[in-house]
Amino acid sequence: MSKLAVTAILLAATAAARAAAPAPLPSSGMLIVLPATGTVRQANDQASITMTAEETNKDKALAQSRVNQKMKQGLALLKQADPQASFKTESYSTYPVYPEQTTPASTQSRVPSGWRVTQSLRVTTTNLAGLPKTVAAGQGLLGLSSLYFSLSPATAQKLDDERIAATYANLNQRVRAVAAAMGRDPADAVVEVMDFEGSGNYTDRAAPPAPPAPMMRASSLSAASAVEEPSFEPGETTLNMRAVGKVRFK
Repeated sequence: MSKLAVTAILLAATAAARAAAPAPLPSSGMLIVLPATGTVRQANDQASITMTAEETNKDKALAQSRVNQKMKQGLALLKQADPQASFKTESYSTYPVYPEQTTPASTQSRVPSGWRVTQSLRVTTTNLAGLPKTVAAGQGLLGLSSLYFSLSPATAQKLDDERIAATYANLNQRVRAVAAAMGRDPADAVVEVMDFEGSGNYTDRAAPPAPPAPMMRASSLSAASAVEEPSFEPGETTLNMRAVGKVRFK
């Protein structure tokens, strides 16, 4: 078979294949709903700790006085260690302590054997480098009840801006991919609706931020005059955003 005949056969096969291929579907005016996501990460730059003073005594007034003194002195130590921190009283409680029952309650009067007094103080700071020193200073008189790391308000706002930008960039990337699959120019796509809530309700209601998860908890109280500085790893926070866009092709 001559080269000319072979060429003619190949051209005929190519033409037949093109004729058999389905024609692209009309896409003018087509409305497409696309999900988009954005993720940003940032090292935590804020810590919240709860310091607690607790006393148990048969004399309620004495127990309260000791707690008051502990908290007053402990607060002074914390403020000296971290003057820029913010301080807030979380709780103050006084409740009776009853002896263990050896007879049925119906035949035994409920007389308290003592009183337990507890006061808690919340300390919020962005001085993470000095946090071990601050905690150790407070533990000289108070107990560390809880500790968690999070983002400061300024950093959280900055990350929210970045999260929106990342989500919108992801939508644009997906629009370009859809346009390529349709054989259309991405410039023909117009975003009609962008729902950053991602619920399909298309409202401007903002979802409340999730509370930060506790990174470490401790319940023991310490009465030592000096405490070795603890070690902490602040970790990082990951923020995600989901959006839905309505895109129409011209």
